[in-house]
This record gives sequence, structure tokens and C-alpha cells, in this order.
Amino acid sequence: MTLTTKSNRPKPPRPARGRAAAKTRSLPSRDQVLTFIRESPSPVGKREIARAFRIQGADRIPFKALLKDLREAGHLERKEGRKLVPRGRLPPVAVLVVSGIDEDGELLARPAVWESAEDPPVIYVAPDVRSRAALAPGDRILAKLSRVEDGAYEARIIRRIAKVTARVLGVYEPAARGGLIRPTDKRAKHDLAVRTEDSAGAVAGELVMVELRSGRPGGRHHTGPREARVIERLGDVSDPRNLSLIAVYEHDIPMDFPPEALSEAERVARAPEKPAEGQREDLLDVPLVTIDGADARDFDDAVWAEADGDPANPGGWHLLVAIADVAWYVRPGGPLDRAAFDRGNSVYFPDRVVPMLPETLSNGWCSLRPEEERACMAAELWIDAEGTLRKYRFLRGLMRSAARLTYEQVQAARDGTPNPTTAPLAEPVIAPLYGAYESLLKARRARGTLDLDLAERRVVMAEDGTIQAIEPRARLDSHRLIEEFMITANIAAAKRLEALRQPCMYRVHDQPDPVKIQALREVLETVDLRLACGQVIRPGALTALLEKARGTPVAAMVNGLVLRAQSQAVYSPDNLGHFGLALTHYAHFTSPIRRYADLLVHRALIAGLKLGEGALPPDSEGRFAESGEHISATERRASAAERDALDRLTAAFLQGRIGAILGGRINGVTRFGLFVTLDESGADGLIPISQLPDDFYVHDPNSHSLVGRRWGRTYRLGERVSVRLREANPLTGGVILDLIEGEDADEAALSTAATPAQRLPKTQKSGKDSTGNMLGRRARAAKLRPRKPRGKRPKRG
Repeated sequence: MTLTTKSNRPKPPRPARGRAAAKTRSLPSRDQVLTFIRESPSPVGKREIARAFRIQGADRIPFKALLKDLREAGHLERKEGRKLVPRGRLPPVAVLVVSGIDEDGELLARPAVWESAEDPPVIYVAPDVRSRAALAPGDRILAKLSRVEDGAYEARIIRRIAKVTARVLGVYEPAARGGLIRPTDKRAKHDLAVRTEDSAGAVAGELVMVELRSGRPGGRHHTGPREARVIERLGDVSDPRNLSLIAVYEHDIPMDFPPEALSEAERVARAPEKPAEGQREDLLDVPLVTIDGADARDFDDAVWAEADGDPANPGGWHLLVAIADVAWYVRPGGPLDRAAFDRGNSVYFPDRVVPMLPETLSNGWCSLRPEEERACMAAELWIDAEGTLRKYRFLRGLMRSAARLTYEQVQAARDGTPNPTTAPLAEPVIAPLYGAYESLLKARRARGTLDLDLAERRVVMAEDGTIQAIEPRARLDSHRLIEEFMITANIAAAKRLEALRQPCMYRVHDQPDPVKIQALREVLETVDLRLACGQVIRPGALTALLEKARGTPVAAMVNGLVLRAQSQAVYSPDNLGHFGLALTHYAHFTSPIRRYADLLVHRALIAGLKLGEGALPPDSEGRFAESGEHISATERRASAAERDALDRLTAAFLQGRIGAILGGRINGVTRFGLFVTLDESGADGLIPISQLPDDFYVHDPNSHSLVGRRWGRTYRLGERVSVRLREANPLTGGVILDLIEGEDADEAALSTAATPAQRLPKTQKSGKDSTGNMLGRRARAAKLRPRKPRGKRPKRG
């Protein structure tokens, strides 16, 4: 991109001179003036415009009138110093508010201050290579702006604007007088000073929490760093177990419960209120089992199934889904309830959990421990042989879990290799669960749900916090079994509340934006995949598309594109249905221990069915819309924090492999560079556009590609690449990569590709270029090796 300077600013038409000037001189047209101001890189004054057009003498009065008309017509506006700019022009540096992500995965922003009645221009935010901490809608940044094509702007982050806080998390470094705190939050611009007596014995490289002191040591005119006092020492920053703490702090996730909430939890744990006689149904003899991950510490759902004995339902099943009765212990309006609402949900990291409820409850009375009596809310469900929900009811009961099982144990028992725990349960308990699951799976397929194949990463940590591996998370039929049982109970809860005319906090997933679907169609055509046109897109059509792509080099790309085309699932009192699950009614009922939305659904059921204490207060419905927005926001906050922690831990794992050549796939193409997902670790890294082979690269959003104007190199979404790991920063989670081409790339492809068909993009394997033309052997090799640029080094765009 060529920068506009004073020397290359477009010149206005040169007026005639001498006698010819006297005869032909006239004022510039409105369009000429507007073009001159529009193409100026900075605001211009009246005198500068008059000088450019050689306005003199009597022409100055009509020229001033022309400028006034342009302002009054809304074409121009005045900035500081009475300078003129086109209306809607943004300054070189501005405060922006992150507004979302477009269909290419590029971050969008809008000006923090915008006074025009017209919509602001599109602003694309370049990735901050210093930090992988996710920017979320609503975050504020200070950015340098430059105009790009189509009147849009490119924003490069100068710094993130931190929220005002009295506490700061940072790394302690000794200094001449005491120490310095280097904040982990990259939005913080300045270090903090700590006196020796305020350091609490902190040592170099230690992660600490500090409290800001009021004022500055030398008064308000002092220019040195602000002072702080260490209030908590959290350990060596190089310890991977401390990296999740950074994510907790940066996303403002509450760690400590208010004292009154802890007091209430302790009181409930010591002497829980007992229900009146006859208020609970006896489920103690039902062999309900919990099935969770091996590292789970709380168990809030249990399941059981048997063949339905009703002759009118041949092949049908009778199910029971029992959930910890959190509403019995957490009453509306109390300190515990307020703290749970504030958190909205639990947040899960590889090394810790930040719970929605204090552990005295979440790991105590609200955890369905084996062989211990527990209060529960249960959904009793009847399905037919095809998995259709025939009838259901909700009850409050008293249960006793028969066993605490893991997904791996249950799957092994199903596959014929039970252990001593599962052997006695294999036929009477586990087999009926799978029988019911197979029927529910038929119903899922008949509905035509959206089934994305997205790999999840799992961090394996030793007891001492060492990261041993980062591996794909296993996806077993036992996982799907529990998922289908929970979905069925959630459907029943939403339908029951609607029938009772009770407020319901629905889990809604709206139809995809038609604009995004059309963009998806256009990209798919570039890889010979078709998505049928129609008025309404169905989830089954997208799943059929994913099946066509399965096993091909573009499978990961297609899954990612389909995901980006989706609306975001949220909580709302208005039922919009659930597009992804192809359901008309859906609410979350099954995890009130970790999601506040589920607790609201429990309370509404208790109120509508008159099941006793802990019901939803009568005046709650008016606050449901606001509550839905809040818990949707806390869910997004938790997801962002979990991603950031995973990025930091992955970067820590990769630190020992700097310089290694790795295989990966392009998962994002932006005007700033390429995002690549590495094969082995699943880490996402950035190849800055400045590191690509010399050329002027143009971003083509329609084909999700960067195209070199001079040499014709093309980098597309989904293509395999070989990269060298240049930088991995655990403090920020940032991973920077260099593109490798030529013989090194061939070697990396052979060593990292899962199959021969995945080693090179399809067009290169077949001996064709990106347009489908046949390439000779030398031409194919040239596409894999950087060419020597001829003459002057071309610019990168």
C-alpha cells in the first residue's frame, strides 16, 4: 500500500496563467474540492485549499461560500484548528470499541465517539502479535488508523485500555529501590513501583497481586511509576499452574466469595433444612449412576434407564435423569444466590475450577456422591423405539448414587472389558443406558442436527504442574450417551414450563445470518463443494455438507467456516428455538451447580408444579430478559478465559521447541497475515504478512485467501503449510510462526501429514495451479520455493 505524503498528494487541475487565466479562470467545482480534501492524508485548512487551487482576489468570497455550502450540505465537517475533513473521516489515532467478528474471522471495531447520523466506516483490527489474550465485544483499545480499500479502515493496536481497578496482577522484578511490577495485562501501559517494605518478601520472577496506593509518591505532578503494595504472592511465573490465574484476572472472574455468602454456605452445609414429610419421592432403590470425567470433583447428574413395560410402547424406554437439588440449598435473594448470579457459571481450567457455588456445597450436599443420600430434582421420561419423547414428569426426590463412573470405564464395559467397579453393573445398569441412547440417536438423526467435527485440546499436567502433553480430547459413545440424556431432559423442561405458563430461561440458537450463509456458499464453490440455495437453511443440510468434506484436506476448513456462519447461542426468555439441535423447545435444566440459567429453570418448575421451598418468586419474570443478557455475558467471559488459559499453557509447552519445523493448516486468512493451527499441539499461531515471501499481497475475502500481485503466490484457508516456531510467550499466549517453503517444507510435510492425501493442497498434488491449469514439474516446484525478486524489493500489503 502506497502512503500518501505531501509530495505525492493528488494535485488539483493546474489553472491557466497570464491573459488566458483572466479569460478562463473559474472556481473549482464541488467535486474537485471534495476530491482534494478526501485524498488528503490529514485535515486541511481553507488557506491550504485556496493555495492549491490558486484562489486569489475577488474569487475568495465565492470560494468561501462554496466551502460553507459543502459544510451545510453535510459533505464536510470542521476539526480542531478549523481544519476541514470529509464527514465520516476518522482521525489517525482513536479510541475504538470492539464490536464483533466478521465471516472471515477478522475482528471488527467502531469508534468510541461517533456523532454522525450515518453508520461509521468498517474498521478491521489487526492482531496484536504481543498478546493472544482474546478481545471481546465491548473491550476498548487505542489504535492507529489507516484507510484501506472501499472506505474501510485498518486499526493497529497501540494499547488496550484497562479498566480502572485497585488491584493488579504482575511479575515482581527487583530494582534499585525496592522493586517493579510488570503487569500481566497487556492493556496496562506502565510498570508499578514497590517499596522494599511493601514487597512482602517477593523475589524475582514471582507472580504477585498488588494493591494500588492512592496518589503518587511525589504528588499529582510526579511523573514516575505509580506505587503499589504486594498483598499476595502466588508463586513463580514460570510455573504453568499460575498461568490460568492470569486469565482469571484479565477477564475479571470473581475468585473470592463474599463473606456473607461463605457464612450461608457453611450454615447450610452444617445443618441443611429437611423437607416436610411427603415432599420428596423415594428414589433410594433406583440404581442411578453418575458418569463424569476422571478428574471431576463434583457430580451433579445421575442417570438410569429400563425397557418400558407398557405394551403400547414396544421397544420404548423409561429414563430417569436426576439432578442435584441446588434450589433447595440456594434460596432466591440470599447472599449465596447473589454471588451465584454475579458469577453466572463455573469456569474450568486445566489445573483449577472457579466454581459458581462455594465448594462446601458444590462438593458437598450438591454433589451426588456414591452411597450417600442426596436431595434431587428429577425428570422422568418415556421415549419410543425411535427416540421420540412420548411423556414426561418432574419431581423432587431423595436418591442414592449406586456408583461414580467415568466415561472411559463405561465405554470399556460396553466394549466387553469391564473392571471390578463396572462388572456388576454392565448388564443391569449400563446395557439399558446404551439401549435408550441408540433410540435417542435415531431421533437426533431424524431431526437433522448440525454435527460439527471440532477437535478439542486437553492439557495433561503432572502433580508438580509440569505440562506433559497437549492432546486431542477423546470423544466416546459414553460422552454422547450422557449428552443425549441431558438434551432430552432439557427439552422436557422447556415444554413443561411453557405448558405451565411459567417464565422459562430458554437456551436459544437463532438461524444463521443469510449474508453469512451466502458468503459460505461462495467460498465452498472454490473447493468444489455445493450448498443448495433456498429460503431457509436447515441444520441437516450443513451436516450433509460436512459429511461430504469428511476425510478430505478441506474438512477442517469447512467445519471452521460452518461454525463462523452460526449465530451465537444465548439465554433468553423469548423462545427462538435451537437451530443447531433442530429443536423448537430447549432450556438448560441439568447443571444448576455450575450454570445459573439451570437454577432459574429449577425454580420455575418448583413454582409451577408447587413442589415446595426454593421456588421462583412471583415478581421474577420482569427481570428475566436482563438476567438472560447477564448470564450470556458471563458465559462468554468464561469461554474467553478458558481459551486464553489454554493458549498460555500451550505456549509454555511449545517454549522448548523454538526453531522446530512443524506442520499445520491455515485456519484464518486476514489482511494482516495467516493464522495456522499446528498439527501436534492444536496451537494457533500467526504468520505476520511481513514474514511471507516478498510480494504485494491482496486479501480476497470471498475466497479467504492472500494473493501476491507480483509472483502470484496464493495462500488459502484450509491449505497445509510448514512453519518454523519463532516465538512462544506463556505470559501472553502468543505464538509467532515463520512460513517454510522448498525442501524443508517437503520434509516437514512428509513427517507431519496424517496421510499422503493431506501433504499438499489438492491443486498442487494434481499438478494444477490455483486456476486448474496443468503445471509442469519445474512449475510445481517453483510454487513451493520462494522466487528471487527482480529489481526493487516490492512492498508488502
